[in-house]
Amino acid sequence: MATYKGIQGFSIQNLSADPSNPIEGQVWYNSTSNVWKVEEATTAGAWATGNNMNTARANLGGAGIQTAALGFGGNTPGPTGATEEYDGISWTNSNSMNTSRNSIAGAGTQTAGLGFGGNNGTAPVGSTEEYDGTSWATSPGSMNTARNSLAGAGTQTAALGFGGSIPPRTGATEEYGGISWATSNPLNTVRTALDGCGTQTAGLAFGGGIPPAGARTGATEEYDGNSWTSSNSMNTTREDAGGVGIQTAALVFGGYSGTAFLTATEEYDGISWTTSPASLNTAVYLLAGAGTQTSALSFAGNFPYTAATEEWTGAGAAVTKTITVS
Repeated sequence: MATYKGIQGFSIQNLSADPSNPIEGQVWYNSTSNVWKVEEATTAGAWATGNNMNTARANLGGAGIQTAALGFGGNTPGPTGATEEYDGISWTNSNSMNTSRNSIAGAGTQTAGLGFGGNNGTAPVGSTEEYDGTSWATSPGSMNTARNSLAGAGTQTAALGFGGSIPPRTGATEEYGGISWATSNPLNTVRTALDGCGTQTAGLAFGGGIPPAGARTGATEEYDGNSWTSSNSMNTTREDAGGVGIQTAALVFGGYSGTAFLTATEEYDGISWTTSPASLNTAVYLLAGAGTQTSALSFAGNFPYTAATEEWTGAGAAVTKTITVS
């Protein structure tokens, strides 16, 4: 009778724990859990429910990746500076921001995060704070245009802030260099409650609320470090959604269409948006996101406020599966 080694040319490994970096097609036996496992590539994206945040909230900021995310600020219902870190399994409370605020933008990573703009409950603010993995420090440089409901992209030392409400709605764009903000060319479509991702020299803006009051858009624009260029619109117009990724591989999920809260998920390839067959398990807006097009995180949002968390595994991403034998 043919053996696995005879067919493949090598033996199945007997391991006490799953390998840290398995490759697609790898098969092994986990002697601790007494099961056979295989690493496969997913054929379609899917959302899975994760553990809740400690503080239910909406209109918060997000940064980082799926296994090392950062959530901060928001409404609880008043403005908060509460900060939490996600390790891929659960959320842990950290030190709060110096200025409590909602409708804030975020950028960077869990250990080098950036929060800017927002509303302190009385008026829009332009103050900027940097997170080092433990605590927040107020930057000496505030945004030139104080605003809330804006979008952010980039890193702690090279960030991009754009759109939002002063009021009125604005397309103002600013670049952060780690100390101060510099004004750049504005968005082509003035909007608020939009989403953004990417880097300071390759940013992406999409969705949002536009004039007249109550109108939404799916308009998408790409930033090259100097100016914005209009691209193809999203299939579902929306505002207050979650958005992650880079300019050539972005993901948008949830939001508000003007008539309903959404579960719809779309992927952007640098040219156009494609609606995914997989949707969020729960319709949500005023949420935050972290991660990439193939490995994303959706957390918090809604009225009444939620602490719900969902994890996205995109098509083609590697996943470990248990082999059932008889």
